[in-house]
Amino acid sequence: MSTQAPTTEQIRDSWDAIATRFDEFVTPKSVVFGEDALRRADLRPGMRFLDVAAGTGALSIPAARLGAQVVATDIAPTMVERLNARAQAEGLSNLEGVVMDGEALDLDDDTFDVSASQNGVSLFPDLEAGLSEMVRVTRPGGRVLIVAFGLPAKAEFITFFMGAMQAAVPGFTPLPMDPPPLPFQLADPAAFHRKLVDAGLVDVEVETVTWDMPFESAAQFWDLFISSNPIGAQLTANLNDEQAAGVRQVLDGMLRERSGGEPGAVLHTETNIGLGTK
Repeated sequence: MSTQAPTTEQIRDSWDAIATRFDEFVTPKSVVFGEDALRRADLRPGMRFLDVAAGTGALSIPAARLGAQVVATDIAPTMVERLNARAQAEGLSNLEGVVMDGEALDLDDDTFDVSASQNGVSLFPDLEAGLSEMVRVTRPGGRVLIVAFGLPAKAEFITFFMGAMQAAVPGFTPLPMDPPPLPFQLADPAAFHRKLVDAGLVDVEVETVTWDMPFESAAQFWDLFISSNPIGAQLTANLNDEQAAGVRQVLDGMLRERSGGEPGAVLHTETNIGLGTK
C-alpha cells in the first residue's frame, strides 16, 4: 500500500467508488452509534447542525430526526446522493446534503450551533485543516463533536479481519501500524485532546467507549469490511475467488468461536468521542 498522501481527487474517487455499498452495509450500523454520540452534544430542535464528511448520514440522519436544521457535507458525490435519498425517504426536509471538501468548507463563519463528524474528519490527510474549518464555522459558544476510532489493537473488526487474511492468504502483509492508517490518527485520547485544544476549543473532553458491532454472519462481516473504507477495498482487491472464500471461511470460524457456535457474533471496537466548546 502506498504511503504517499492521496490527492483530493483520489480521495473523492475512492470514496465515491464504494459509496453505494457503504450506504447498504455500513450506515445502518453507524447510525445506531451516531444516535448515542449525539446525546453528548445536547442537540435540540431548531439548532443548526453541520455534519462533515457525512458519508450517507450516520450523524446527520439522527440529527434531523431530532428536529435540527442539518447541513451534511461530503467530498464524494455518490455519498451525498445516497444521503439525500435517505432523507427524502424519511421525509426529513430539514436535512440538506451538499458536495464539499471538509478541509475547505464553503460555509460562513460562526454559523452552526453544533458541528460534528463521525469517522470523517479523523480520516483527513490534513486533520488540522479539517478541525480548524469545523471550529471556524461553529458559532461562539457552540460545540464541536468528533467521533474517531481508538487503538487499532482494540478494534476487533480490524483484528479479526487481519487475522483471517493472514490465515487464508499466503504472504499477506497486515496494515502498517507505525504510523497507523489515517482512520486511527486520533486513537490516543491525550493526543486527541491536544488536537481539539490546538484547534481553538475549550472545555474539551475525550471519552473512550466501546462500540458493539453485531454481525449476523461472516458474509455480512466481509461485506461491511470491504465497503467501509477504501483501505478495505484495496486490501481485498487482488484476492482470487478461492482466497476470498478462504477468508470468509476463517471469519466464520472466528465468529462461531466467539458466539459458542452461532453464525453471528458481536465484535467490540474502542472508540473515542471528543467534545469541545468554541
